[in-house]
Amino acid sequence: MSDQPTVSPLNRRGMLTRAAAIAAGTAALSASSSTAEETSTSAATVDAKQGRLNQSVCKWCFPKISLEEMAREVAAMGMVGIDLLDPKDFPTLKKHGLVCTMVQSHSLTNGLCDPKFHDECLEKMNTAIEATAAEGWKNVICFSGNARGMDRETGMKNCVDALKKITPVAEKAGVTLQMELLNSKVDHNDYMCDNSTWGVELVKRVGSDNFKLLYDIYHMQIMEGDIIRTIQQNHEYFGHYHTAGNPGRHELDDNQELLYPPIAKAIADTGYQGFFAHEFLPVRDPMTGLRNAVQQCIV
Repeated sequence: MSDQPTVSPLNRRGMLTRAAAIAAGTAALSASSSTAEETSTSAATVDAKQGRLNQSVCKWCFPKISLEEMAREVAAMGMVGIDLLDPKDFPTLKKHGLVCTMVQSHSLTNGLCDPKFHDECLEKMNTAIEATAAEGWKNVICFSGNARGMDRETGMKNCVDALKKITPVAEKAGVTLQMELLNSKVDHNDYMCDNSTWGVELVKRVGSDNFKLLYDIYHMQIMEGDIIRTIQQNHEYFGHYHTAGNPGRHELDDNQELLYPPIAKAIADTGYQGFFAHEFLPVRDPMTGLRNAVQQCIV
């Protein structure tokens, strides 16, 4: 007779009950760890001033956050300002020691490639230049607009005609006009200034140090890729940068195809002194995503 105590084997119900308990404990532990990690990430501080790039962010991407709250968070992260605002927003920025890194002007679709929009565009650009210069700030955005069947050479000439009328105003005010490169494949169908080759040629024809391109990394990844080489070869024509993950235009994380630390380093290595603005649409906690983006681009 065995001296070992008799142990009844676990029946099927008992095994399932035990397995469920273990699984529940593991899930709880995992959830606890995940929550702790998120809290740690959210609470972590970053200081963009530790890097070589002057980082900013576009407010329109964060519609649920007030400008006051955004300005407070941006200042705490060591960023220098907020992109794509109007003069009515300037007092809030200045309250937090920030600048408007890109001031709004005219319509994106009704732009400079079509002469019928020139008067309206030039008036709005002039107003934006005056407001920007009054603060001692630097950048005003502009757009080619949609082609509407117009060929690219005609559109180019029309843009040159309009810009040659307004760049002397910008030069006198110490303000730089920045035409944004946008994709016409996913987000902005029919937009004319949709590739760096066309944009660079436009800058050359205008021939003013106060007109450059806003190189949007997300948009140009869609249209042409080869981001770092394009920046290295054409950086003198680029006066401003925007970021976002692709595909989706979301956070700068591992769910997208762009690797931002080497891109940021390539830009900094050119000696760039302008602004580097984040323009992604958050799908998770907005400020956690923004802190992560800032941290990646501290180079």
